[in-house]
Amino acid sequence: MNQSTTSTPHRIVIVGGGAGGFELATRLGDTLGRRGKAEITLIERKHSHVWKPKLHEIAAGSMDFGDHEVGYLAHAHRHGFRFRIGEMTGIDRITREVHVAPFTDRKGGELTPARSFPYDTLVIAVGSQSNDFGTPGVREHALKLETAADARRFHTRMVHACVRAQAQQTQLRPEQLKVAIIGAGATGVELSAELHHTMRQVVAYGLDRVDAKRDIKVVLIEAGPRVLPALPERLSRSTERLLRKLGVEVHTGAKVAEVLADGVRLADGVRLADGSVLPAELTVWAAGVKAAEFLTRLDGLETNRLNQLLVRQTLQTTLDADIFAIGDCAACPWPEKNGFVPPRAQVAHQQASHLFKQIRRRLDGKPLQDYHYRDLGSLVSLGKFSTVGNMMGGLVRGDLFIAGWYAKPMYTSLYKMHELALHGWAKVILDHLRAHADAAHGTAGEAALRGIRTRRSIHLALGAETPFCPRSFPSVAELPY
Repeated sequence: MNQSTTSTPHRIVIVGGGAGGFELATRLGDTLGRRGKAEITLIERKHSHVWKPKLHEIAAGSMDFGDHEVGYLAHAHRHGFRFRIGEMTGIDRITREVHVAPFTDRKGGELTPARSFPYDTLVIAVGSQSNDFGTPGVREHALKLETAADARRFHTRMVHACVRAQAQQTQLRPEQLKVAIIGAGATGVELSAELHHTMRQVVAYGLDRVDAKRDIKVVLIEAGPRVLPALPERLSRSTERLLRKLGVEVHTGAKVAEVLADGVRLADGVRLADGSVLPAELTVWAAGVKAAEFLTRLDGLETNRLNQLLVRQTLQTTLDADIFAIGDCAACPWPEKNGFVPPRAQVAHQQASHLFKQIRRRLDGKPLQDYHYRDLGSLVSLGKFSTVGNMMGGLVRGDLFIAGWYAKPMYTSLYKMHELALHGWAKVILDHLRAHADAAHGTAGEAALRGIRTRRSIHLALGAETPFCPRSFPSVAELPY
């Protein structure tokens, strides 16, 4: 379609404000939106964005949520696109409209009615969600890390568990201060490593009746034969050794049959397929992903068994050339592997960059180019302890296995690439310099900020009515570790 032949701007609607959708909306707004060549609308059911691979840090309490949260409305205003809050419920391919459900507040009051948004080009980027494989008890008793709200909910319950144990006069029950993480992929491994540190940090702030070494336990459960099954076996083995050294209890080849909890939380835990039970006060389900079920009802668009939309290599859906899908919700061919590209953050970033160029070609009436996935490898953060991963042949000749402090800057660079796509070089560099300047000032740096966040969580958990004052707690330098 050549834009010069139309009297109104080309209408581009992007559904989903995750890594791919948000980056695409920002780049299109900065170029086409500001110049009036297209009208870009981002539809998302949340108010703000947090990079999904950071959720385990929010859950553990090792990352300040406010420092990494980006509000959609203000960002849209600065970058030339419109933000409309709501959740997509369906589409009409004949009239080319996206249907959005009413949006309500926490009390159920309607803020916006059901609406429809017309489009000339539609991009679906709604991401993925956990796949519980129908395991009994998961929905009722397990926590998931799909959104920032999920991560904060877990962190609150973790702090409450520590405070409850401190105030308890009787002996701790078997499940108390035990966390079971089901799924030893990147999310499960990263969360287990972070929790080893942060749960002990919480206890160190005056909870002297809890013995961290004796009472706190993190259990990682994997149905497959090894942790990090997507990484080479060499890195999987070294990661498992490090986790065990930290005190994480690792169970591989252990299929979960049921997640349990009774009314008084006396039998909380995970029941394995062999009939044994692992007591746990908190259970996190981090095994498997699938796309949202509503994608199977989008006016006949083709999906696979994981509810992903089937797309061509141009990222167009198989039955409608005006509708594209990117990220975890898209089943994109990977001819080199005779399969589909994996659900990774780097895929969403690559596809957003590719589609940005293709939409401009589409408006200029040029043919679209195929997307080819470049596997840059995988990196997994083990908190302050280490980082492991492999860099693939796209960057080096053969596979390069990396770990430790050499891998940490590379892991950080993945997030910096996302920030660059949203904010540009100037803001990212200034924020980076500010973080280093803060770190150089001791208690004003990141270590103290983490301590203040932990102490604030305890302060609120105790139900204190007085304002929180960081100085009323010991400084990081005074802690016994």
